[in-house]
Amino acid sequence: MTDGRVPVRLGVIGCADIALRRTLPAMRADGGIEVRAIASRDVAKAERFAGAFGAGTALGDYAELLERDDVDAVYIPLPAALHAEWVERALLAGKHVLVEKPFTTERRETERLIALARERGRLLLENMMFLHHTQHARVDDLVSGGAIGEVRALAAGFTIPPKPRDDIRYRPDVGGGALVDIGVYPVAAALRFLGPHLRLVGAVLRAEREGGAVVGGGVLLSDPQGVTAQLTFGMEHSYHSGYELRGSSGRLGLERVFTPPPAYSPVVRIERQDHREEIVLPPADQFANVVGLFAAAVREGGDLTSWNEESLHRAGLLDDIRDKAEYTRVSRA
Repeated sequence: MTDGRVPVRLGVIGCADIALRRTLPAMRADGGIEVRAIASRDVAKAERFAGAFGAGTALGDYAELLERDDVDAVYIPLPAALHAEWVERALLAGKHVLVEKPFTTERRETERLIALARERGRLLLENMMFLHHTQHARVDDLVSGGAIGEVRALAAGFTIPPKPRDDIRYRPDVGGGALVDIGVYPVAAALRFLGPHLRLVGAVLRAEREGGAVVGGGVLLSDPQGVTAQLTFGMEHSYHSGYELRGSSGRLGLERVFTPPPAYSPVVRIERQDHREEIVLPPADQFANVVGLFAAAVREGGDLTSWNEESLHRAGLLDDIRDKAEYTRVSRA
């Protein structure tokens, strides 16, 4: 069923858990998207996904999906190291592309693909979904309204407990690791609130001796005025997902900012010397927001240039962190 809009006919390349839990349900609920085909190298998995989400066809070949005339755009939730290849192939096949974060594992590849999309007249968007939640716009309003004075620093962290040993994040050869998969979130938060001119001051990454996967780290960034961002991330921790803006007269913080459930009501906590308050915000579905943005841009010829520029800034900082960090080698727990 649609709501009168011409639906974007979409194909899915890969059957990742994030697609099953969050992105495909959001697409199914959007009246402007029609999932036509799902491809996996495990065709039985593609069949399960297609059956669950009403997709017309299950395929065992990614390339076969790209050849279909009834697919306008593709969503790519593959492992990070495969993004560059399949984004390129999709663009060359004339498809618009929504790709899971991280866009690619290197800035030069991200830049090349953005240029290719522009050359081919196709739209390309990285699914950095948390940036599409409405809570951050409310934070902007509070900060610009003087709730904490002038911003002096940001602290952000995203940490999770260890995953099973066969989890793809422990395989650097396919783009796994905590930096690109988890660290990208606090990096994106820093850029979101402190602007595009952040530079790396220092970083420490913890990497496994056995396989070399990055399992955690800390980063210090600064803008030209000396406003700093202290970032923590990893997958050997207790769970934490939040950021705090620290100002000249107070501080403002939120929890569960990177992966809030659609029904979750965010709580903004503001503290000043003689004042403390909590503001409960309405729930929002960040996945519905990003797939809706992408579909509308495809349907109406929208401009995603600003989002692509943000992707480039993130990719550049991730490159700097990876290349310039001090590494500490650790054994598996």
